[in-house]
Amino acid sequence: MGYVFDFNDTKAYEQWYNNISNRFVVELENRLMLEMLKPMPKSTLLDIGCGAGSSLFPFLDMDIQLTGLDPSPYMLDIASEKLGNRVDFHRGFAEDLPFDDNFFDYTCMFITLEFVENPKKAIEEACRVTKDRIFFGILNRYAAWGMYLQIKCMFKDSIYKHARFFSIWELKHILKSILGDVPISWRTVCQLPMGSGESVHKIERSSLLKRFPFGTFAGVVVTPVPHFRTRPLSITCKSKQPGKATAGYAAGP
Repeated sequence: MGYVFDFNDTKAYEQWYNNISNRFVVELENRLMLEMLKPMPKSTLLDIGCGAGSSLFPFLDMDIQLTGLDPSPYMLDIASEKLGNRVDFHRGFAEDLPFDDNFFDYTCMFITLEFVENPKKAIEEACRVTKDRIFFGILNRYAAWGMYLQIKCMFKDSIYKHARFFSIWELKHILKSILGDVPISWRTVCQLPMGSGESVHKIERSSLLKRFPFGTFAGVVVTPVPHFRTRPLSITCKSKQPGKATAGYAAGP
């Protein structure tokens, strides 16, 4: 089942999200998601592990049909209160999505893999229900802040005590084991200690810096292109000489 946020977790998350000093971090992460996912108008999008709905806000004015799924009733209550009927909310788990194959154009998992019980199964399910692109937003295991959170959990109770941190390379390996050699791209943000100076903000928005693999928040996008395996099929055709046949091969699905 993984870790499901309870009432106290939800309250702590809302306090962090509403803290004005964290707004720039939220902006960087959401902008990276939009830049990499590139959703088209009139499309459909599923947010797996939508939480309180903060990762759905960037899509609200893009003429996209939005669906959110989360196992926590406390998170879904807040999300419903914020977004109302603009999003279709479901309670469920990432490893067992209640949707048909290829049901959505896009899917995002925004700091969700860290808390699921079976990350590979959750990724398989995301690939199953998605036709176009999937965005994975993860807390980078090899970022300085990611390492700090992992060490901090050893000495102090924290929500991240229940989290599994991933690296870009580990996530790519899982994706390729499921989908084969499909298009995968990645970028990171939050490279520097967060400050309020305009110079820090300008550096963090640099497209060059996003290619460094050690930012606190990493975005990975995969396009689950279908693959077809071929095998030779034997065919028989008539020979010009009476009574003889010629054998040949043709590629088949």
